[in-house]
Amino acid sequence: YKAQGVVEDVTNRIVDHIRPGPYRLDWDSLMTSMDIVETFEENCCVMRYTTAGQLWNIIAPREFVDFSYTTSYEDGLLSCGISLDYGEVRPNFVRGFNHPCGWFCVPLKDSPGHSLLTGYIQTELRGMLPQSAVDTAMSSTLANFYSDLKKALKT
Repeated sequence: YKAQGVVEDVTNRIVDHIRPGPYRLDWDSLMTSMDIVETFEENCCVMRYTTAGQLWNIIAPREFVDFSYTTSYEDGLLSCGISLDYGEVRPNFVRGFNHPCGWFCVPLKDSPGHSLLTGYIQTELRGMLPQSAVDTAMSSTLANFYSDLKKALKT
C-alpha cells in the first residue's frame, strides 16, 4: 500500500510523531501498546507493538515486532522498518509481519511549514482473512493515520 499526503508541519516534528517513541501511542488510534525491546543507537531499535481489532473484530488484534531505523533522506527524513521473528506471541494476538516499509517525509519547497509524507506499507496480517477485508481495513487505517497525525500536530 502507498499513502501520501501533505502535512502542515516541519519534517522533524512529523517524523518524531511517527517513529517509535513517546508520541506514537498518544495519537495513533490503531496502536494499543508499544514497547522498545532493544535500542542500538538513538534512531535504531526493535519495538513490539499491538494493534486494535478492526472491522468489528473480523480482523483480530495483531502484534508486530519490528526493527526500526530513522535517518536523514535528501532534505527530509526516512523512518523505515521490517518485522523480525522475535520472542513469543502474546495471548489473544495474531503475529503480523511487515515486509520492508517506511515513511518518507520531505519539506515542500514552495510551501514552507508543510511537508509531503509518503508511506509504503507491506503488511501481512496473517490468519484466515479475505483480501477484501484486509484492503478495506488498510484503506480506512491509512486515512485515519493521516487524520489522527494532523490533529496531534496541532496540539
